[in-house]
Amino acid sequence: MAANPISHISSASFFGMPVASSLEAPAIALFREGRRHPCPYICYHFQCAARSAAPESAARETSVQPTEPLLLRAIRGEKVDRPPVWLMRQAGRYMKAYQQVCQRYPSFRERSENVDLSVTISLQPWKAFQPDGVILFSDILTPLTGMNIPFDILQGKGPIIHKPIRTEADVREVKQLVPAEAVPYVGETLTALREEVGNTAAILGFVGAPFTLASYIVEGGSSKHFMNIKKLAFGSTKVLHTLLQKLAESITTYIRYQADFGAQVIQIFDTWATHLSPMDFEEFSMPYLKQILTAVKSTHPNLPLILYASGSGGLLERLASTGADVVSVDWTVDMAEARNRLGPDLAVQGNIDPGALFGPKDFITKRIHDTVDKAGTIKHILNLGHGILVGTPEDHVAHFFEISKCIQY
Repeated sequence: MAANPISHISSASFFGMPVASSLEAPAIALFREGRRHPCPYICYHFQCAARSAAPESAARETSVQPTEPLLLRAIRGEKVDRPPVWLMRQAGRYMKAYQQVCQRYPSFRERSENVDLSVTISLQPWKAFQPDGVILFSDILTPLTGMNIPFDILQGKGPIIHKPIRTEADVREVKQLVPAEAVPYVGETLTALREEVGNTAAILGFVGAPFTLASYIVEGGSSKHFMNIKKLAFGSTKVLHTLLQKLAESITTYIRYQADFGAQVIQIFDTWATHLSPMDFEEFSMPYLKQILTAVKSTHPNLPLILYASGSGGLLERLASTGADVVSVDWTVDMAEARNRLGPDLAVQGNIDPGALFGPKDFITKRIHDTVDKAGTIKHILNLGHGILVGTPEDHVAHFFEISKCIQY
């Protein structure tokens, strides 16, 4: 029988701090006997202590390749020891390593379209924090150049569509995407990531949903009020539907391409669909999401598909009806409520407020516990409710992953 790695910890100290609480000292005694303390907060911390106190056994564990990534098993509803965890935008501007790459290569498109750079950036958070998902460093607009829609992403300004599409004649100029010709670097990057990571984490690809892509294409970039696309939706409905259909067909092809070159999970971002009323969502977003999901499942039935829409509290049931395997929930919906509304058969992702990572570490710990407790032990992927924010302290991100990976159901 292996020695209990926490047996040496003195009841006078806890992570180097004196133990004064009447709750903490009994916890040490319980862990020495291999039993759990009834308080999850104390229990999680001592599990972390046990892992850090046994570096040799931890090294042996990580040297053994799992047969399949934890994230995939959790999505299917298999029994897992803890929730898989990764962060949206986990490769990005909050990391010093990424900032150093940006100094040498200031163009976002160069960083995302150069295979070596994209692989390096995608792996930065994996090497630092060992998340259970490694997401491709790219952008939802990346395939647009292959559709005859030139764009750029400018520092301080964001995405720029050089020729916004607003007429029937404009839509006729949009071509169908051929990924192998237009974005071969995406496939090469995914293949390299899969080879590097193996089964220690799942490789995630991602795409933009038709309405969200159309919002950028019609508006000419980011927008606060989405007036141009709404003018098109309500005044030239047929033109918008034609554009959405072209986008849906290309995105279906793009998802299949990513899966064929190494992506094990695909997240679909319909970020701006929540600027539609429920009635308009059912006309301009939901049918195209269903079309994409049905088409992809016909050729890749075992490919998990995550659907995310920011501020989606009013649309959760509609998102669930699209056929997605996972609905990613933002922090404006209580996780317990989201679980009740989505039902037990659908996996859920989220949903910690990204701003919580600016708080003290004990606050971050409590928010993690609260989310996990409400999500339950089946079909939950721990994540933020949106992308990680610029300026987030890197050591707070490290703490987030450390606590999350110490959770035991």
